[in-house]
Amino acid sequence: MEGAAGRRRRPRTRRLLIGGGLALALAAGGGVAAYGFGLFSDVGDPTSFGKTQEKTAATADIGPPGVSMPTGPAAAFVRTSRLPDGTQIARTTLTGKKSGFTGDVWVWVPKEYDEPRYAKSAFPVLISLPGGRGYPTNYWGTGPGLGLQQAVIDGVKGGTSLPFILVMPVINADTTYHYDGSDIPGEPKMGTWMADDVPDFTKANFRTSTSRDGWAFMGSSSGGFGAFKHVLKYPDRFKAVIASGTDFVPDSPLWKGNTRAMDENNPEKLAEKLIKAGGPDVYINFQIGTEEGGRERAEQFMEEYGTGPVHTRLQVIEDGQHNGRSYVRGMREGSLEWISKVMRAPTPDPAVG
Repeated sequence: MEGAAGRRRRPRTRRLLIGGGLALALAAGGGVAAYGFGLFSDVGDPTSFGKTQEKTAATADIGPPGVSMPTGPAAAFVRTSRLPDGTQIARTTLTGKKSGFTGDVWVWVPKEYDEPRYAKSAFPVLISLPGGRGYPTNYWGTGPGLGLQQAVIDGVKGGTSLPFILVMPVINADTTYHYDGSDIPGEPKMGTWMADDVPDFTKANFRTSTSRDGWAFMGSSSGGFGAFKHVLKYPDRFKAVIASGTDFVPDSPLWKGNTRAMDENNPEKLAEKLIKAGGPDVYINFQIGTEEGGRERAEQFMEEYGTGPVHTRLQVIEDGQHNGRSYVRGMREGSLEWISKVMRAPTPDPAVG
């Protein structure tokens, strides 16, 4: 797979004639307005996130309690998209130290992350998993077209969403098989990739929470299964999930009848185990469109396992189909607000204006 360093740098600007009205808008809005009108293209350029990002292990302990400052080493990001508010989506290639798997990860960071009042605050992380092949791309991260980033931006403005960092890794090792977001014996360790390597990468590059209150998943279809499963499997690490149009049991042909390994990655079995253990509490939000199947299966899971520490909720999306745009609409209609209420918000410094 081609790494970030191997991709050729693209031109930063393109020349266009600017009309009078647009010129006034640029004068008023500066660079953000320019990107909103599409005048500049810095896609393909090396980039980084946050003025306080370049931390090292030697300075990682300067944050207040509950905050993990970036430890490094800093990832080599390449910008892939710009949003109208000037924020960016960027990609890097990660080789997981624990899984040994190499794949791309996309990241989007809200503008609040760079505000001086939040310079020493943790930000909640939403690891966002795609459905379908989930390799070599993640459709939540390859561009803002599905509207996930804008939904968070609008939710923050409207007071219905926390300013989540969106981390968007690939979920499969190739385009041939689904790996169920799991360490299938004898196959690439995609479960370790998502549960260990991707969070470790995030901690190395961003200000994050030291507790599970700052860590959540979202995903759709097979990515919904991976997201859903990981919260139940590692409730000490992750607190909540938005699972859209999700599968409910591992069904990859690569399991080859290995029932024990499948049970270790089966949300039903994991929920039973968590209920018997009495916690910790996890929060599961299912999203199902009225134009797709799966609602009965979600309601069955909620009835059988939505008890004790397993808290469940169903967001029904009217006229919603089995696709990302429908699921983002469901997030706008209630799921983002729901997950924001159970996660820890960034804490501004009262001494900084």
